[in-house]
Amino acid sequence: KPHLEKLTLGITRILESSPGVTEVTIIEKPPAERHMISSWEQKNNCVMPEDVKNFYLMTNGFHMTWSVKLDEHIIPLGSMAINSISKLTQLTQSSMYSLPNAPTLADLEDDTHEASDDQPEKPHFDSRSVIFELDSCNGSGKVCLVYKSGKPALAEDTEIWFLDRALYWHFLTDTFTAYYRLLITHLGLPQWQYAFTSYGISPQAKV
Repeated sequence: KPHLEKLTLGITRILESSPGVTEVTIIEKPPAERHMISSWEQKNNCVMPEDVKNFYLMTNGFHMTWSVKLDEHIIPLGSMAINSISKLTQLTQSSMYSLPNAPTLADLEDDTHEASDDQPEKPHFDSRSVIFELDSCNGSGKVCLVYKSGKPALAEDTEIWFLDRALYWHFLTDTFTAYYRLLITHLGLPQWQYAFTSYGISPQAKV
């Protein structure tokens, strides 16, 4: 289907022709309607970036998976996902830390690592930033659409960041389009986002 081909940047054919790869699956989702986007913007007091809008007008979320066959066993391996609009929800301190006596995210913020020439300023869990979850990465972290200037939030103030399981931030890309290309290029391999952290991908994930 042409629109699916466009969405997956042709990766489906590459995967399907790779030895050992099986069960390449795309869960088709209908396009979002414009009113869903405008109601999201009103509810969150944020202007959605144009490339994110265009993505949702093509498909309301994205999920593609593939497996490998090893000695008659089929093992799920790749998973590429972008939340639907209804799941593009704001990450707040309370949603991240509901445990009693847990340190607050404000406690964890390390202000000594603020913006420098080669490092953009990290997102904040207070009113300085507005953060939305694009992908929960099967529990290995969260990919987030971050508005860097608080509300009312402007589309041009967005970046894509990765929040690891230790709740440290890692910059990924300036735009959603650039992130989406990265996601497809890395084939949704487990923990691929950790390649953009100082500690890299875990040995288990590399195997």
